[in-house]
Parts: sequence; C-alpha cells; structure tokens
Amino acid sequence: MTVPAPEPPALPASAPVPLWVAMYHSVADTTDDDPYQVTVSPARLDRQLRRLRDKGLRGVSVRQLLDAARRGAARGLVGLTFDDGYADFLDEAVPLLRRHDCTATVYVLAGRLGGSNDWDQDGPRKPLLTEEGVRRCAAAGMEIGSHGLLHIDLTRADDRELAEETRLSRELLRAATGRAPRGFCHPYGRLDRRTVRAAREAGYGYGVAIDPPPGLAGVHALPRVHLGERDHAVRLELKLRLHRWRRPAVDLDPATPVPGRAGRSS
Repeated sequence: MTVPAPEPPALPASAPVPLWVAMYHSVADTTDDDPYQVTVSPARLDRQLRRLRDKGLRGVSVRQLLDAARRGAARGLVGLTFDDGYADFLDEAVPLLRRHDCTATVYVLAGRLGGSNDWDQDGPRKPLLTEEGVRRCAAAGMEIGSHGLLHIDLTRADDRELAEETRLSRELLRAATGRAPRGFCHPYGRLDRRTVRAAREAGYGYGVAIDPPPGLAGVHALPRVHLGERDHAVRLELKLRLHRWRRPAVDLDPATPVPGRAGRSS
C-alpha cells in the first residue's frame, strides 16, 4: 500500500499567494458541435504548452504547484488541470505534456469510469477514462483528483448525496490507484460554504473551482482560468497577465476555517 507523503508546512494565513491554474477538459479534434467549448485540439494544446515553455514557465499538477508555493518555490510554475476525466487525456494530452516536460492534474468521476459524459445533453458524446486508464495516467506522473461521482451540482445535493460525492469518490479512487486523491474539483464550478466544507472534511487537501466568491476563495476553492481552442498566443498572454487582477491571491493554510455557518449557503 502506498503511503502518502506528509503535507509540507503551510504558509502563515497572513501570506496569500497568487497562483495561476489553467482549466482544460477534452483534448481532441474540434468540431462545430461543441456548445460548451470543452474541447481543445491537440495542435492548439501543443502550441499553448510551447508558448508557456518559451516564456520560461512550466506546467505542473496542482499538488506540485501547492507544494512548491508552500516552500516559496512556485516562481515559473503554472497549474494545469483537465476536468471530467475524458479518455483522450491519456491518448492525446499525456504525450504532449511529457513532450514539454510538464505534468497536470486530471479530475475523474469515480462513479462513471469507463462511461461517457451523459450530463452534457447538448454536447458531443465522449468516452471517459476506465479504471485501468486512470492507473496509466498516474503511472505517467499525472495527479489523479476527484470530480465527485456523477457530475452533479453539489450545491443542490442533499446531505447523503454530498457525502457520497466527496467521501465515497475519494475512497473509490484510493482503491483504484492505491493513493487517496488530495484534490477535489467542484462540478460545474458551483460551490458554496457547505460544499467547500464537505470537501475539506472528506479529507481533501485542496479544491479547485472557477471563479469562487472572494469570501470562499482559498486552498479548498482555488480559482482557475479556462483555456480552449480559441486561446491563441495573444489571448493566452492576456490571460496570463490579467489573472493577478481578475482573481484573488489565496491563503494556502488548509486549517483556515470556511467562513459562515455549517448550513446551506444561499
């Protein structure tokens, strides 16, 4: 059984850190039938990764980024994340990431391994990673994180559903990979105080969102920047430069209380 490495010492709560974390989904040839813009072509991803490397930046998993930030060594690192656990992450993204000496975090749905993205009713059907595919991603040096079980809006979940989506998904991924995931990705980027608290209490060391409210942004609700097929060199540069002003620096202390009461947030 793999024993997880101990958490590095946290920075003091008075030292918020600006982190740049990119959010991808599927990596495949793009079509017009992609209303949610979840697909980036391998060629576009290759150019984006090359652009980051040309600027002296290296993409890493969120686990690596946070560990480096707590050591004061995150300069030149950016986080790369891929939501939903599409099968093409292994076939298309992993070879490109390794070509550019990068790593990434893939957030998988423990209750849909080997299935498809049935929650996207208007988008193209895409296969998801199998359990063996998840293990191969981990063996390639990628971080495996949880995206819950079934890709539901956790802010609308009852207590039983919320516990299953956070706790059970973590245990299923521990069984599949031999290592409990450290990271949790809030489905649809929707979160409130209750869901953030549930993810933390389930044992996750961090969580990622998209644009969390300033009162919730922190190590269990990290902001991210969407990247896709439309993000050519100029748009990528703007997203890199504007991130510091558009999204707040976050407190990396995992012990910082989630603000507000334990009940459902409105």
